[in-house]
Amino acid sequence: MKKSLDTLDREAAAGALVSQSVEATPVSEWSLVSLVIPCRNEERHIAECLDSIFESNFRNDQLEILVIDAMSADRTRAILAEYQQKWPMIRVLDNPKRLISVAMNIGLRNARGEMVLKIDAHSTYPKDYISKCVDSLTRYQASNAGGTWRIMPGNESATATAIALALAHPFASGNAYVKVGAKEPRWADSAAFGCWRKEVLEKIGGWNENLGGSSDMDLNARLKEAGGRILLDPEIQISYYADANFRSYWKHNFADGVWATYVLKFRSKAWAWRHWVPMVFLLSLLGTVGLAFFSPIFGLVFMGILGFYVLVNLAATIQISSREKSIKYLLLLPLAFAIRHFAHGVGALYGALLLTLPGEHWKGRRGAKQ
Repeated sequence: MKKSLDTLDREAAAGALVSQSVEATPVSEWSLVSLVIPCRNEERHIAECLDSIFESNFRNDQLEILVIDAMSADRTRAILAEYQQKWPMIRVLDNPKRLISVAMNIGLRNARGEMVLKIDAHSTYPKDYISKCVDSLTRYQASNAGGTWRIMPGNESATATAIALALAHPFASGNAYVKVGAKEPRWADSAAFGCWRKEVLEKIGGWNENLGGSSDMDLNARLKEAGGRILLDPEIQISYYADANFRSYWKHNFADGVWATYVLKFRSKAWAWRHWVPMVFLLSLLGTVGLAFFSPIFGLVFMGILGFYVLVNLAATIQISSREKSIKYLLLLPLAFAIRHFAHGVGALYGALLLTLPGEHWKGRRGAKQ
């Protein structure tokens, strides 16, 4: 499978960061790998996350674990203290600004390893995750290497399962290979969650702390602009827990939509055309409804656009329901898809509105309150 990257190598232009990369080095020769874990109020997941790391086939004496805690108000710190007693390689550092971008830069500054991996506290990792990331980064001279999400339900409810199934489908996530998967290794615009050489991160200035959201995408965009390449290897999979109910799912997608346009305020290139599709879709509906008051033809255009959306939504729903051999998703999946698209579209419109106002009006990943 990985031999297919030879073709991609010939097609990709070798950039500055790539040409300066060290030659492929056996994993055993890396003296230390730093895992950076941004964290806030993760009492439900932090233990599972750490347990999966310590069950890794990567040698523990080659690991440094930096948990960057955004002043958790639950039992997260108590759980971390218990783990520190058993595993002295864990260090807990404060992140008073409560931003993921700030957390990653704190981790970068304190990391002692030659390589840095971002670890999401809301996820669990297979035994070979770390070794595969390090191996892929060095083997293919990539500037960033990672895998795909295996999107898991936030709990055991049918609603949570429907949300997870929707997010893993192209109708909800487009060509975001990190979510919908890929059949073979490929160069991409992002990978979950990221493995870099520390020196490369330092050369591009780390994470943009002005961005409460989309900071990873911004970093990847600057990485590619500097000549780097991002390797997505589908053999590297991470279990990521999605939202468990439609309320949190709406808020999550609304905030992601805001950052799809609001990043322009910071002159960031942390966006792709697929991120604006829900906003364009929503504008087409609003525009044709408004124009229908002046000409009936636009009412027909509105019905055509909405009807086409409903048909595609139902087709995706039927496909997934048939695959899962369950009729319970026939009602839940259409709603999961609709919330994904409309919440993201409304958020993107709101972010575009904020662009016209002086000052900063949206801070953090989900808004002003962190």
